[in-house]
Amino acid sequence: MTHAIDAVRVDLDGLANISPPTMIEPVAERSRGGLPQVVLPSGHTVVHVTSYRDVHAVLTDLSFARAETNVEDGPTFLPTIMPTEMLLNLDHPGHGRLKGFVASAYSAATIARRAPAVQRVLDGTVAELRAQNASGTADLVQTLLDPVTIGVNVDYLGIPTADIAYFRHLSRKMQLAHDTDVPALLAEFWTLYHYIEDLVARRRDLEPGLILDLLDARDSVSPPVTDAEYAAILLGSIVGGDQNILSVITKIAYVALARPELWDHLVRNPDTIPTAIEEFLRLLPLGRISTFPRVTTREIALSQGVLHPGDIVYADAHSANRDPDVYPDPSVLDLGRDGKRHLQFGYGMHHCMGAALARMEIIEVIRRLVTEFPTLRLAVPENEIVWETGVLVHRPVSLPVSW
Repeated sequence: MTHAIDAVRVDLDGLANISPPTMIEPVAERSRGGLPQVVLPSGHTVVHVTSYRDVHAVLTDLSFARAETNVEDGPTFLPTIMPTEMLLNLDHPGHGRLKGFVASAYSAATIARRAPAVQRVLDGTVAELRAQNASGTADLVQTLLDPVTIGVNVDYLGIPTADIAYFRHLSRKMQLAHDTDVPALLAEFWTLYHYIEDLVARRRDLEPGLILDLLDARDSVSPPVTDAEYAAILLGSIVGGDQNILSVITKIAYVALARPELWDHLVRNPDTIPTAIEEFLRLLPLGRISTFPRVTTREIALSQGVLHPGDIVYADAHSANRDPDVYPDPSVLDLGRDGKRHLQFGYGMHHCMGAALARMEIIEVIRRLVTEFPTLRLAVPENEIVWETGVLVHRPVSLPVSW
């Protein structure tokens, strides 16, 4: 473990609203293999794996099954099941076939070439934020961060900007996944999914971009990618490439501005932004969960006990990212921290497809912000910031700022 000489260290415990409410309830009884257990919102009792070593072991083991959980009355955090063809619901070896189909499109090398597109979108939003500030308090989320994530994503995919008003609010509802009105949630989901099916079938206009490129390449894997499989992949791209990045980048901006010493450090040391972003990512979960449940298919020894075939497992990456044996002072955001790779994007087979896109976009935005607005500050106390929270969402909906 090493630290930069002038590294800033800030304990995030106590920062207003930074920790989302939990979705699991601990139970006293241990599993048959001696491991801690929790109850999911679906009512299922599952093994709760929390150490970095054990979570990493679960995430990298191809024998765990996801498909068995995505069934009616299955163990889940969600109020309903999802399309079986989605990558996060597929198991080995079928997962590898479809992940390979899109892997190069989301590789670090490919995504790095998209940085100018981020800057083009930022040109307009930065100007708008300046104009808003000139006439009153500016809103960093609504005026800049929110338009950037969707603007970058539709530009890459080739979706006309005119479609954003039709589908984007549906993406947000999907990630919130509130269980207060499941029929309405399902209706909104299927409206979004049918829109995506229309894109795949070319019943809607598309501009040059990734969707058309992959449509032309569907025969590059064997057997060729079906319409249903492509629609499921595209669902992840449309939702994750916008909503998930928005959730993370708004929290990073909030933390950096709520603790101005962090912002000032980034202003003074812009070259450290890529490594600083990794530390932000370690501590700032996407929403209220970090992974989806898996089913054990063979006996596996972990540090605190044994998983037996049939055991349902929640590999808690949030807890692993705060494992004190791996990250000393785990709740401290240490901009000079140099340790093991965090598990925010998962690991192994189900490592997030859009990780490189998220990293690149966040780095480009933060670099631009510290350059354009070095004296940026929150315009209201941190406890007055309004948040929205769901299964896969926990973020500020507005960040009033001034400079």
